[in-house]
Amino acid sequence: MPILEVAFVAIAFLYSVIIHEISHGLMAQSMGDTTARDAGRLTLNPIKHLDLFGSILLPLMLLVIQSPFLFGYAKPVPYNPLNLSDQKYGPAKVAIAGPLSNIILAVLFGLVLRFLPDSVGPLFPALLSKVVYINLLLAVFNLVPIQPLDGHWLLLTFLPAKWIEVKYFLVRYGVFLFLFFIIFFSHVLSPLINFLYSVIVGH
Repeated sequence: MPILEVAFVAIAFLYSVIIHEISHGLMAQSMGDTTARDAGRLTLNPIKHLDLFGSILLPLMLLVIQSPFLFGYAKPVPYNPLNLSDQKYGPAKVAIAGPLSNIILAVLFGLVLRFLPDSVGPLFPALLSKVVYINLLLAVFNLVPIQPLDGHWLLLTFLPAKWIEVKYFLVRYGVFLFLFFIIFFSHVLSPLINFLYSVIVGH
């Protein structure tokens, strides 16, 4: 992959992750919690969002194990669930805001790609294609119901109270389950990501 293309992919990935995290903070703010804003995290400045493990070590680990795709995440945007106006479903709304922002970005860039005139050269469509795929990857991966991914908040919110032991197990061993999933099962997401990509871009 040419160096300029690598740089573009890195920047597209970085800002897709940042928009994902900012969306969490904006959703929390819409429900009365200003923690993210007060911490200076509602910004596109990447330095405010970089996470040692998620932004650097995890992508390197995936390279080492030759994962079928690379993944990473930024430092989670802080929020205080006690400040949310919706105490029952507020955490789930904050959690879904991140993946939803990536789906919106994927659809927007995918529509541009779908309706590009034939006269456009191959480079621009190729770059748009990577933005679409990156955002679908972030959306699908973050919906996996394992801590620290957004999906685990959705699961904890809607899991029946009688399954409290399952909740405790997921919280207690979330990090180990996450690493286990990354190493052995992350490849199962590829068919879904590829299907969504084909639906959005039309091929």
